[in-house]
Amino acid sequence: MGFSFNRKRFKDLSEQEVLALAISSEEDDARIYRGYAETLRAEYPDSAAVFDGMAAEEDIHRQRLIDLHLQRFGSVIPLIRREHVSGYYARRPVWLIENLGLERIRTEAAAMERDAERFYLAAAARTKDAATRKLLGDLAAAEAGHQNTATDLSAQHLDPDSTAAEDDQERRQFLLTWVQPGLAGLMDGSVSTLAPIFATAFATQDTWTTFLVGLAASVGAGISMGFTEAASDDGSLSGRGSPWKRGFASGIMTTLGGLGHALPYLIPDFWTATTVAFVVVFVELWAIAWIQNKYMDTPFFRAAMQVVLGGALVFATGVLIGSG
Repeated sequence: MGFSFNRKRFKDLSEQEVLALAISSEEDDARIYRGYAETLRAEYPDSAAVFDGMAAEEDIHRQRLIDLHLQRFGSVIPLIRREHVSGYYARRPVWLIENLGLERIRTEAAAMERDAERFYLAAAARTKDAATRKLLGDLAAAEAGHQNTATDLSAQHLDPDSTAAEDDQERRQFLLTWVQPGLAGLMDGSVSTLAPIFATAFATQDTWTTFLVGLAASVGAGISMGFTEAASDDGSLSGRGSPWKRGFASGIMTTLGGLGHALPYLIPDFWTATTVAFVVVFVELWAIAWIQNKYMDTPFFRAAMQVVLGGALVFATGVLIGSG
């Protein structure tokens, strides 16, 4: 809160400071677009070309603003940025957007231009100074022009075939980096922990001991699967994406798959806990079959037979060994 008190209010800025703020904003946006272009260049060259063009447009507008500043106020431009002004529109962290995929980057770029235009229009409507109103109106028009430029560039570089190809590539990358490792982890965690958990449950009929065994098996399996996935393929040749992302997806889902039927054993009554655990296992196995069908295009009944039958056999093995 204290930091916000050190910011200047937009309505208190001089015309020179408003112009300087616009210049720094154009510089920042050009850097953001170039960052997007570099992020996308290897896998989505057509979209990268769009952002290269948008960055070039930002440079042109920045130069025009600098020329105007030279004419009106001289060569010394005040140092003022978005974070120095209270209520000025903010940009989302670039590192966050870059990691959220192609469509998220496209959406963010469109939002950047709309945010800037709306802000300048609102600021122009609030000022009573004619010169300031004209300046802010010109800036709003420039941002609207950016949106038109983005549309033109997209039409130039992204024909329907290119867009469809890039969208298909993004979906494939999502499947390879997140869904496939996560699904493998969920299957391993859900199925491989069935035998030790239910063997312990029926051998001891002690819910707390069963929970501890299930917790250890789940966390241990998650760590093992995560490191195995990360170390098995760096993604450079297979195109499966970051090994750390895949390892994270696999490890977390493995742990969750095992914890699902370990947590019910926090219930003190053995048969109540076992009944709840059995229901959880049933839901887990059918959820895996649904994920395989939705994301991996595996026929649902085929997936159900593979997962549910395999899980049932492992479950029965654990119960038989524990009961013996």
